Formats: sequence, C-alpha cells, structure tokens
Amino acid sequence: MIKVHLSKIMGEKRLKIVDIANMTGLHRNGITRLYNEETDGIKFDTLEKICNALDCDISDVLEIIPDTVKTDSN
Repeated sequence: MIKVHLSKIMGEKRLKIVDIANMTGLHRNGITRLYNEETDGIKFDTLEKICNALDCDISDVLEIIPDTVKTDSN
C-alpha cells in the first residue's frame, strides 16, 4: 500500500488546498483527492509540481507500507 503524506506536510506548513492549487496550477479536486488519500494514482507531472511547491522530496509525500500477510499455522 502507498501512503500519501500530503495532509501532514500541508499541516506542518500551514497550507490549505487552495494554497497548493495556486502554487502549482493544479485543480483543487485532484489535490483534495490526494489530501484525503482517495486516489489510486498520480501523474509524475502532478507529483513534481507538488514536491516543488512544498520544497520536499517524493519520499516525503509518498511512502510504501508493506501489506501484512496473515498466515495460518496448523
């Protein structure tokens, strides 16, 4: 699973979705979906604009969280 840390970063920088939209030229609806982790993908161009606007690295915005595998031991 991929965790999106956009809301955390924006909170730390005290930025609103409209601020990011103005800084990047991206549509507020797309930023909102990322902010709420309600998207199943992101374009590289979008990710680059967000990282540049927030002055951060891709790894600050996205994190891979391993899925836990349940095993039954008999």
